[in-house]
Amino acid sequence: MNTQRFKKLASTLYIQVIVGLAAGILLGHFYPTIGVELKPLGDLFIKLIKMLLAPIIFASVVVGIARMGSVKETGRVGAKAMLYFEICSTIALVFGLIVVNVLKPGVGMNIDASTIDTASIKTYTAAAEHKTAMEFLMNIVPNSVVGAFAQGDMLQIILFSLLFSFALNRLGKRVAPLVDGLDMFLHGMFGVVRIVMHLAPIGAFGGIAFTIAKYGIGTLNSFAELMIAVYLTCFLFVVIVLGAVMRYCGVPLWGFLKYIKDELLIVMGTASTEAVLPQMLMKMEAMGCQKKVVGLVLPTGYTFNADGTAIYLTMAAIFIAQATNVDMTIWDQLVILSVMLLTSKGSAGVAGAGFVALAASLASMHKIPLSGLVLLVGIDRFLNEARAITNLIGNGVATIAISKWEGALDIEQMKRAFAASAEGRELPVSPAEPQLVLSKDTTPPVGAQPRSGTF
Repeated sequence: MNTQRFKKLASTLYIQVIVGLAAGILLGHFYPTIGVELKPLGDLFIKLIKMLLAPIIFASVVVGIARMGSVKETGRVGAKAMLYFEICSTIALVFGLIVVNVLKPGVGMNIDASTIDTASIKTYTAAAEHKTAMEFLMNIVPNSVVGAFAQGDMLQIILFSLLFSFALNRLGKRVAPLVDGLDMFLHGMFGVVRIVMHLAPIGAFGGIAFTIAKYGIGTLNSFAELMIAVYLTCFLFVVIVLGAVMRYCGVPLWGFLKYIKDELLIVMGTASTEAVLPQMLMKMEAMGCQKKVVGLVLPTGYTFNADGTAIYLTMAAIFIAQATNVDMTIWDQLVILSVMLLTSKGSAGVAGAGFVALAASLASMHKIPLSGLVLLVGIDRFLNEARAITNLIGNGVATIAISKWEGALDIEQMKRAFAASAEGRELPVSPAEPQLVLSKDTTPPVGAQPRSGTF
């Protein structure tokens, strides 16, 4: 009996990823030369996931909205999501400001910004030069639909998916077979995701081995105060702010964290939330959030709801100011907060994108020396894990919150999913979404029959 339990436990993704992380840390520490060479393992896993992102996001958004019943309902869900994202991002920025001002991790370093060698941050500062608000807005519209899919630009794909789904919604029942076909295609893509996820322990192993080997555990000691401050702030934000949202929704935060434990560990190893987006889409629907909300809110949240990145931006900026003895008044800090409300958008998902967003923020204000970014280069990868995990949890909670707000959250289904996940059983299929009552001026929902298949 014990042998059977051990075999069952060892076969779970959660345990396999933990083993991969532990092995990667040990290898990277004791054999750094080998550890550095293992970076392609983590990169390969992320590339495999990115290969699937564009078609999965497209199909999820199109099927969800085409079956929603009316464009007005889509606009309502989208407006609620954007309002929620902006409120949470602001709270996260304020959280970061408060903690960094209380703990003051950079005070006493007394670094002369004019003597810092900026060669190591040229890549990030060059990228930051192209992060103006107008260029960000212009970049939302792709030069071509094919180009958007080829480049994997999430915002461009979402824009085209929205336009295409609105068109299908207006055409009504005539395009029901197309929507049903996209739904079947989506299930097929999720099947590919399940295959790719078998490589998650290897990807986590390679990613963490490279990080430890490249930067060394000793790197953490030099900036321990900042590391502790960022991780503490992210923890408090999840427990206090996101915990309050979950209590309102009637969903236990700890139960949800256990439910997505596999995804949290993969993000810890790869430092990228994109690595688990397909899996999160499946799990959120399996726990009782209706497809119409999941398909719209979760992918959009990856761009507009970067809570962990928001915390990191304010704390890193003030840390550099403290370390270089730049006096920051309360008004200066409020200006930073307002600027970062914009620069934090579009920075989630990809490892290192938060560092580019920080460079863009500092470059636009001319108050804090941009050369101070060098102070963070060695530990950014470790900080990235904290902000990526917080981003992932935040987007999951956002999907639950909007589902609850829309009356599209099945609590009983959630309990069954949590129980199945805790026992290591296959997740139950979410029930068919109910037919929507349409107003007189709307077109009947496209292909609204029940789905078949399993997760």
